[in-house]
Amino acid sequence: MYDVITVGSATVDVFAKTKFSELIRIKEKGKTTDHLAYPTGSKILVEELDFTTGGCGTNTAVAFSRLGHKVAWIGKLGNDSNADYITKKLKEEKVDILAAKGKEPTGYSIILDSLKHDRTILAYKGANNNLKFSEVPLNKLKTKWLYMSCLLEESLNTQKKLAKYAEKKGIKIAYNISPYLAEKGANNIKEILKRTEVFVLNRCEAEYLVKGKNIPQLLKNITKLGPKIAVITEGKKGAFAYDGTHYYQQKPNKIKIIETTGAGDAFASSFICGIIKKNDINFAMKLAQTNAESVIQHHGAKNKLLRFNEALKLVNKKRT
Repeated sequence: MYDVITVGSATVDVFAKTKFSELIRIKEKGKTTDHLAYPTGSKILVEELDFTTGGCGTNTAVAFSRLGHKVAWIGKLGNDSNADYITKKLKEEKVDILAAKGKEPTGYSIILDSLKHDRTILAYKGANNNLKFSEVPLNKLKTKWLYMSCLLEESLNTQKKLAKYAEKKGIKIAYNISPYLAEKGANNIKEILKRTEVFVLNRCEAEYLVKGKNIPQLLKNITKLGPKIAVITEGKKGAFAYDGTHYYQQKPNKIKIIETTGAGDAFASSFICGIIKKNDINFAMKLAQTNAESVIQHHGAKNKLLRFNEALKLVNKKRT
């Protein structure tokens, strides 16, 4: 019996660090956005190139494993060397692999650095979009939780079927999406949301799904879609949760941010860990914030994911 099976993407991530980028701020229709810019017609030297594994499915699987859970990952890989690399790294992290393989190349991402320690990701989904329900090993789906992160196209249809399967089997569902899925609207994912125990997303994604002038309104309206617990993260403003009765808030600590890739995955998986271990939203929020802050102080989505005892010491230290 697994504690958690994650269902989501897997990629090889390449971090490209350069000197010559500019941040351009554009104001349009009352909205301000920052853009990472490079000069056209130029050849820009890459100062450092770092290869790691990424993707929400494997990021969260590793996070759960390091936090002491028995974990498996479901997704789709290609028949290529990148798939071999991901498989090797997951086995090193004691994550069981229940993934399918197909003709499409394994997912791949290029992460461009930013002057403000944020990042721009060029994401190639590849095999991640083509997981068929028939490729899911249902006979091995013996778990207390399914953690489902953003998948598209055929893989999203598979997640919808998995949500129905989980409901029949009494498996709890945690769900986390991304902006390009959220902007399609709540109706597109209603079959998952109405069966979801915990739904974690950021404010931008929440505003795509529901209306609300403030965080409490957004949280309340999200729970009306089905989730028993809704959690919204808002970067430097911290995180907020609602369980249908009470609101919770977790303020961030003042830390030096190096790079933010994987912070959302670290937060969401650690929040679920806190619920599994103590069924305490306050504790879950603190654990989630602690692990996310560890990740953003380093490069890479998985490099500084904490072990449970490491995270617990930091949580207890911050209480005193």
